Parts: sequence; C-alpha cells; structure tokens
Amino acid sequence: MRNRAISDIILKRSASRLGRIIVVTGARQTGKTTLVKRLFPKIPYISIEDPVLVSEYKNLTASQWNLLYPEAILDEVQKEPQLVESIKSVYDQFPETRYILLGSSQILLLEKIRESLAGRSIIIEMYPLTLPELLTDNWEMKVNKSYFQKMITNDKTEPTPFLLQKDHSKKKQIFDAYLLFGGYPAVSDLLLSNEEKHLWLKNYVKTYLERDIRDLANLRHLEPFTKVQKLLALNTAQLTNYSKIAVEAGVSSKTVQRFLEYMSISYQTLVLQPWSRNKKKRLVKSPKVHYLDVGVMRAILQKRDRLNGHEFESAIVSEIYKQANMVNSDLAFYHLRTVDGREIDLLIETEQGYIAIEIKQSQAVRSVDAKHLRGLEKILDKAVLRRYVISNDLNSRDLEEGITAMSAAQFLT
Repeated sequence: MRNRAISDIILKRSASRLGRIIVVTGARQTGKTTLVKRLFPKIPYISIEDPVLVSEYKNLTASQWNLLYPEAILDEVQKEPQLVESIKSVYDQFPETRYILLGSSQILLLEKIRESLAGRSIIIEMYPLTLPELLTDNWEMKVNKSYFQKMITNDKTEPTPFLLQKDHSKKKQIFDAYLLFGGYPAVSDLLLSNEEKHLWLKNYVKTYLERDIRDLANLRHLEPFTKVQKLLALNTAQLTNYSKIAVEAGVSSKTVQRFLEYMSISYQTLVLQPWSRNKKKRLVKSPKVHYLDVGVMRAILQKRDRLNGHEFESAIVSEIYKQANMVNSDLAFYHLRTVDGREIDLLIETEQGYIAIEIKQSQAVRSVDAKHLRGLEKILDKAVLRRYVISNDLNSRDLEEGITAMSAAQFLT
C-alpha cells in the first residue's frame, strides 16, 4: 500500500469541533474506503450499497442513531439522500455524534449536502495517487513534498540537481510508470503485470460508464456519451470546440457541455478555463479539458504506445492540479492564449501573483521553448512570480533570468 498525504488532513479536521461531519469524496477506486477504515478502525462501517440493511438504516430515528451509531462511517451515501437528512437531524440534536460520509462523485456537493449539511460538514476531495505518494512503499513511509509543492508553500529549500539526487533513478522509474498507467492505487501494485494493469483500467472505464454515469445522468443509451468521452480524450489539452465535437458525436453542443459536466463532477476531467480578466487584450476564451488520470485517458483511447505532446501536457497539468490541492486550496488554474497564437499551458494564480508553466515533451529544451513566457506582464494584472519550462530534459538550468527549465520528473517528485 502507498501512504496518502491526505491522511493528516482528514485526522486533523476530524479532531476539530467543526469536524463532526467529514465528507470524503472523489472518483471511484481512489482508496477512500480503505484509507478511512484504516484511519478510524474503531468506528463502525456502514455500506449503503447493502440492499438488506439499507432499509433498516433509513428507518432509524435520530435517537436511535445516537444510541446505536453515535459515530459511523457511511459509504456511498449519495445513493440514499434520505440518510443525509437523518445525519443532519442527529447532528442538530446530539452534540457528541460524529460521522464520516464517503461518496464516489461530486454529487455529494450538490443538492443534499448543500441544502442539508451547509455549515455542518467539512468536504475533503480525494484524487488518485500523486507522484510523491507513489514513491512510498507502505502506510508508515513519509510522503515528502515535491519540488512543486515546496515552491507553492514557500519552502526555501534549494533543490539538488536531479541527476545528483540519490533516488533519482527510482523517481524517474515511478514517473515513467505514471505516464503509462496513471495513479489509481490498484495499478500501482508492483505484483501486477502490465497486461493486468491495462485490463484493470479497461474495466474501470466500463464500470464508470455502467455505474457512475448511469447513476448521475440516468442515461438509457451510453453510446452518445462514450463518443463524446473519446473525442474529449482525443482533443485533450487543446481548445475545446463544443460544436465540432457535437457534429462528430451526433449530438447537440449543449449535450456535449452536459456530458463534460458529468465527467467533471465525477472527477474524471479538469476543465481549465481561459484567463481573460484583462478585457483590453485579445484573448481566446475557449477552455481546455484535461483528464485527471493519464491511465484512464489511455484506456479510453485504447492506447499503449508513447504519449503525444497534448497527452503529455494533460498528464503534467493533472498531476500539478492534484498536488496543489494537497497543500494549498487557494490557487486558481487557467490556460492563456491570445488570438495571435501566444500560449501559456498553465497559469497558476496565487494571492501575490502568477506562476507560468510551459510544458514540452522534448528531451532537450532550448531557449526558444521559453518564448511565450517572456513579457507576460503586458497581459496579466499581477506580477509573474515564477516561470518554468517543464519537459523530459533531465538537466535543470536557467534558460535566462527568471525562466527555469526543469524535468517533469524532478518538478513533480
């Protein structure tokens, strides 16, 4: 098993007086149940998917909940919204009760949680394993911050050149495996063959369609959705043209947007909005879509060979996004593109200014790869704090003053 950085967050928040109801949400198979049961071994675990017992749980009064289950872990609670009302009633009447609710989609953040548990719950989002977590070998092994995480948390530690780091070969090996299979815990098992990992990812995509999407969208026919899903994967990291995808999939533009919303609220995709605060500049206003797990994206595309440049960009952007959410939730993420072709793959906004990142799949970065990072002050409304060209070039260096070239393996481990 790999250790999870989110463990400390869950324990800290659950110990707070404000943490009497903790909601842990995220994609299916990210390890929510395994982690929470390990962190709270003495708290009773209740599966809402048990058809025999669920009716009994629904009939319990607040007093009975307090008597029988003053503390409990409730799994897949979004399937029985009535139970959310029960938990609300127990919370309001009995101040010592504590509950942990688990659910496999952001549906938890919608009607029932928003209506019934507003101000009563703390919501924690759980993603597939990050690269620092993939570097751990067991639950007890410390999850170290990556270079990127240290940078956004103002850790002043100067990085050792990647090739001089004692564990650089392990980090590179883990990074290469991530590009092939992504970060779901099941495919991080070293005892599985590559063929078994491909099969697991294929079955994951099938299960997602048959369970999450049917639950979320109530679709009778999945074929239109699967077409849109694949077209979005084919167009990952590119400007999203809803009309073009709609024509190719044989659906309306609004249907494409609706399907993408389903994919986002079930933690499959990240929609990267364009930065456009400065209305005086001629900026492109189409979003980019990135898959949150490169292994799932590859399974959708039935791809086993090397990633192309757009797919590599998605793999890096999604990993940056996951890592940032582990240490700093106050960041905003954008891409930037002007009508004359100037483009920044990832623009991270902090309170003090921006971090601009260009992503190249190249093994050898050149000065020309940083051209779009120059002169950003003329476009943006705040200072540019740092600029990076992230690539497969293992030799980190300053391309020029204020612009650093760094390998993705070093940047993210």
